[in-house]
Amino acid sequence: MTDKLILRALKGETLPTPPIWMMRQAGRYLPEYRATRAQAGDFLSLCYNSELAAEVTLQPIRRYGFDAAILFADILLICQALGADLWFETGEGPRLSTITSPADLAALKPATAIHDRLAPIYETVRLLARDLPRETTLIGFAGAPWTVATYMIAGRGTKDQGPAHALKAADRATFAALIDLITEATIDYLSEQVKAGAEVVKLFDSWAGSLKGEDFTDFAVKPTARIIAELKARHPGLPIIAFPREAGQGYIGFAKATGADCVAIDNSVSPAWAAAHVQVDGCVQGNLAPHHMVTGGEALVRETRAVVEAFRGGPHIFNLGHGITPDADPENVTLMIETVRASRP
Repeated sequence: MTDKLILRALKGETLPTPPIWMMRQAGRYLPEYRATRAQAGDFLSLCYNSELAAEVTLQPIRRYGFDAAILFADILLICQALGADLWFETGEGPRLSTITSPADLAALKPATAIHDRLAPIYETVRLLARDLPRETTLIGFAGAPWTVATYMIAGRGTKDQGPAHALKAADRATFAALIDLITEATIDYLSEQVKAGAEVVKLFDSWAGSLKGEDFTDFAVKPTARIIAELKARHPGLPIIAFPREAGQGYIGFAKATGADCVAIDNSVSPAWAAAHVQVDGCVQGNLAPHHMVTGGEALVRETRAVVEAFRGGPHIFNLGHGITPDADPENVTLMIETVRASRP
């Protein structure tokens, strides 16, 4: 029986105090991260420099003592490994060559050809498995196929994922084939992370909320279920967290439909609703609004306590409803953690 709190929660144990980590906990709100990124030169160079990527992953563990560290990487590295061009525009975010036709799709590499490009990521995992404190869980991750596909089709992030929806409507066969390719690559990518030392993996479906009806089933639920089934076949007992952000009613039954051990929820749903409709099926992760990391104060303390209290009746991992933002105050993170850990009944 493990004594790592997050692994206990993922096995379905209700703990007196929830374990805690934070999406994007290694990031621009920390001065030590900004210094290391400057040393790397640019964002992609930081991702592919195993020693520096491990360093920024460790920084919030040293500062705050979170119960988990999540690998520092980016969900779009897999696109580059599949043969897409990838670069980051300062102040604007990622840019990619676009996949909008059967010919574009045919020009990509097979899923089995990703590992040379991604080898530095696996090395980062190995370094972290060696250097993390014994009590800290190591989480690997990837983007879910729909979310990754939206970037590959549009060549950038979009507010409504319109280009991906348009390709889905105009050429569903090509769209589905792209989803299949990303799904196969994601299975191999996460499997290699586990071999390198990741104890948990998480699938980030950041744009799941824009899929409706059958599309949500076909392109959010089914690829996630396929990834989870294959990973659990390769790595029996591997805990997996799924995050279909802004899924709304789609959160209900998502764990059963996909085999996920935990469903992470955003802050567009209330903790009370999620406890009643999602936590009934197992572990829930979430869901304090990230703006509290900026504003702090009594509202942060009150809402943190409310999240803990709402999920007290079942397995729960405390987290934000989305990633911490660059304008957050590091002292507010300390206040959040202290509030969670002082919340024993």
